[in-house]
Amino acid sequence: MDDPRLASMSPDELKGLMRALGYRTQSDLANAIGVSRSAVSLWLEGKVGVPRPVAMLLRMLVGAQRRAF
Repeated sequence: MDDPRLASMSPDELKGLMRALGYRTQSDLANAIGVSRSAVSLWLEGKVGVPRPVAMLLRMLVGAQRRAF
């Protein structure tokens, strides 16, 4: 796995990316990426892993946001 964007994502990393992207609530993030709030809750509690496509999307969005400024 050469691409770090595809690595697994910890709940703490997810929280940090949510903050970096301006999502204050689980519902905010869920609505933005088209998943249920309960899915986001499970990810943040560490009960279910963040799906790789979601992890990659969030990392790419933060990366694009940093390059834009």
